[in-house]
Amino acid sequence: MTKKKETQGRVGPIQARKSNRLLWALSLLVGLAAASPTMAAGALDRVKATDTVRVCIWPDYFGVSHRNPNTQQLEGVDIDLSAELGKDLKAKVHYVDSSFTTLVDDVIADRCDVAMFAVGMLAQRMQHLKFSRPYMQSDIYAISTKSNRTVRQWSDIDQPGVLVGVQGGTFMEPVMKAKLTRAEMVVIKPPLTRERELEAGRIDVFMTDFPYSRRLLSNADWAKLIAPPTPFSVLPYGYAVKPGDDAWLAVIDGFVARIKKDGRLRAAAARHGLLPIVVSE
Repeated sequence: MTKKKETQGRVGPIQARKSNRLLWALSLLVGLAAASPTMAAGALDRVKATDTVRVCIWPDYFGVSHRNPNTQQLEGVDIDLSAELGKDLKAKVHYVDSSFTTLVDDVIADRCDVAMFAVGMLAQRMQHLKFSRPYMQSDIYAISTKSNRTVRQWSDIDQPGVLVGVQGGTFMEPVMKAKLTRAEMVVIKPPLTRERELEAGRIDVFMTDFPYSRRLLSNADWAKLIAPPTPFSVLPYGYAVKPGDDAWLAVIDGFVARIKKDGRLRAAAARHGLLPIVVSE
């Protein structure tokens, strides 16, 4: 009788192995959570824990988040406003180079906490990212050269034989793909640039937005702006964050509400010539 009870109280080798595997798995999860705070907490908790907010920018965006090739200093409306975000959060700002092509992957993969480079609120992007309320908006504009005889006015753009350049990944790409019926669209990706392709004659015109056009015109005496005679495709801009973190989205949205109310948005936009496209409400 005693021998039977002792046998029933022992743990067999299979049960022991299962128990050990369970303990190992639990230990692994605890270790991973400790090593990566973002697994266990939202972006705001990580920002507080590290005193750093990581901001994705596109460093080639004139007037918005541009890295000056002469000084290597960042400048633009969203460089100014990201600095204000850092002050509000009492955190250092760490910039992460991104682009419109890699935007979604960069945010989803936690390479940054927020994307702040006048991100157009396209339906395709809103399927993958969460956005703050809009703070700016822009229509599409065309840039040609003053010497170009092919494209002199807006009606010259969508014509047979005309090569229309768009920056890959920008909102101009899907819009122009849908709008152009006779001209040919040319998608330009790094290391190529729209300006070089236009100056070299490999495209006749390229499409851009208000911020990029303003800054380009102030630095390129060869450039000619062609504005649409009526609104063509106005798109709001917001700040983008990873979905599933409502507390962090509320922080970013609250920041946008504050800079609208206290004048910081208008002041930053005025410094960079972007006041006409500010969304005040």
